[in-house]
Amino acid sequence: MSGTMSVRDDHKDERDVLAAEYVLGVLPAEARHAAAARIESDPEFAADVARWQNHFTDLNENYEPVAPPAHVLARIEERLFGRDAAPQGFFAGLWNSLALWRSLAVAAVMLLAVVGYIQFDAFEPDGQAGALVVALESADSPVRYVALYDAENARLRLNHVAGERANAHDFELWVIEGDNPPVSLGVVPHGARVALSVASGHQPLIHSGAVLAVSSEPLGGSPTGAPTGPVVAAGDLRDL
Repeated sequence: MSGTMSVRDDHKDERDVLAAEYVLGVLPAEARHAAAARIESDPEFAADVARWQNHFTDLNENYEPVAPPAHVLARIEERLFGRDAAPQGFFAGLWNSLALWRSLAVAAVMLLAVVGYIQFDAFEPDGQAGALVVALESADSPVRYVALYDAENARLRLNHVAGERANAHDFELWVIEGDNPPVSLGVVPHGARVALSVASGHQPLIHSGAVLAVSSEPLGGSPTGAPTGPVVAAGDLRDL
């Protein structure tokens, strides 16, 4: 009997750890997709996921958001988007590592969860206002982006983490406010690290809580002004 109970306890512990990792977003893509499917078929696992979601939500509510100083933002930008000069040698290989960028995508999301715990009292309170971050992904697509929006300069920087365009197609970026129709921010340029200038008329649409989405469109972008292809990645903008 004790042996049976031990096996059951082990399975329960493994299930609980998996649920926590799923909620934190640290699972590899394949494991995350499998966990998402398990939620639909395993009520006990679904309950574990819900419990962890509530747990982390409660933790976030106990802390007030704190704006980090400008040099912290500069270091994050450097980590995500690189310096003007490309790294050389060993560091170039590390910098271009897909695994590294996947880890940074998770790190960007995790930063949002833990930033409330960090005390910046030791730093000068000169944090840059209007900086937003988002990890764009989908359970139905391998496409992954990490985006950082600099409201002061109206520039949206995107790091292409994973996933390729279909033949004869472009990625197009959209911003969605609540139930309003998507508004195009333009075709996403090719490249590992790219930037888009946001038109003045679109800048008020980009704020915490708005959604950025990437759709697959014909070359040159949607011919209709609305998404015509599938949404391959999306995420909620959050204050940095």
